[in-house]
Amino acid sequence: MASGRNILEEYREDLDKINAELGGFFDSRVALAEDMGAHALLGGGKRLRPLLFLLCCRLLSFWRDDLYRLSTIFECIHAASLLHDDVIDNSQMRRRRPSANSLWGNHAAVLEGDYLYSKAMTLAVESGSLEFLGVLTKATVDMSEGQILESAHQFDWDLSAEMYMEIIRGKTAALISAASSSAGIVAGGKQREIDSLAIFGLNVGMAFQLIDDLLDYVSTEKVFGKPVGKDIKEGKITLPLIYTLQGLSDDPKKEIREAFKTDKRPEAAVNAVIELVREGDALAKIHREAQGYLDKASSALGGFPPGRARDQLMELNNYLIERDF
Repeated sequence: MASGRNILEEYREDLDKINAELGGFFDSRVALAEDMGAHALLGGGKRLRPLLFLLCCRLLSFWRDDLYRLSTIFECIHAASLLHDDVIDNSQMRRRRPSANSLWGNHAAVLEGDYLYSKAMTLAVESGSLEFLGVLTKATVDMSEGQILESAHQFDWDLSAEMYMEIIRGKTAALISAASSSAGIVAGGKQREIDSLAIFGLNVGMAFQLIDDLLDYVSTEKVFGKPVGKDIKEGKITLPLIYTLQGLSDDPKKEIREAFKTDKRPEAAVNAVIELVREGDALAKIHREAQGYLDKASSALGGFPPGRARDQLMELNNYLIERDF
């Protein structure tokens, strides 16, 4: 599992420059907006979305000085969505630190999410590309729809795998797809190249979320950066539980439903569900499905010439399937 961390270290120069751009991102006349933004943007994170944008630009042999600045758009939109998520879920921790809503309150956290989203769109407008801006706004619409769908299906014990996939396609994969395809737009790529990068990013995003939901049942809080079992506590029925429930008879299913009727989400019930998921074959099945999405992502790169940039994107695929955080 350590290989995933080592792969990210290969991009230390890129990550440092992304972080430097994020650090200089704030010029608000409101000090609280700057403090909360720094907390949300500079408190860790893999920087997957801006890194994919940069690597996809290199895949097209395109580079210019402002690409690091443009790459921060995707991290800002991502951070804005996490601020809103933590309010919705009443989360107290994010990336091993107190969440913004636990420090400044829900109202301030929601407004800061709006602020970061607006800053990202301001930067996108500065790019001068309406096509770029259109991809970003479409992605944020998809993200919102995914989050709304997820909220509508809270504690929906009959949630289908198909609906789950629709949820994660919106809430996670859409922005990763936008980060990848936007590189093609900025680089002046051909439409088939832009379309291939969009497909690549979509499949990467699907795999990423599948592994994230798997780790919620098998990782530890120290490694994962947030409490394990967080999804079921918040009523999020993800694929590990969907597959596990499909293999249970009616009586065990009924017991689980009854245990979660109380608002307190008893720890014993949460631990029992985690053990059920771990004991079955759901996790192995999801791992295979995640690999299938990554295989599709790799295939989408097949039309690009071999070289270091393509190899790096393939290596990131391996990181996604192997990561433990």
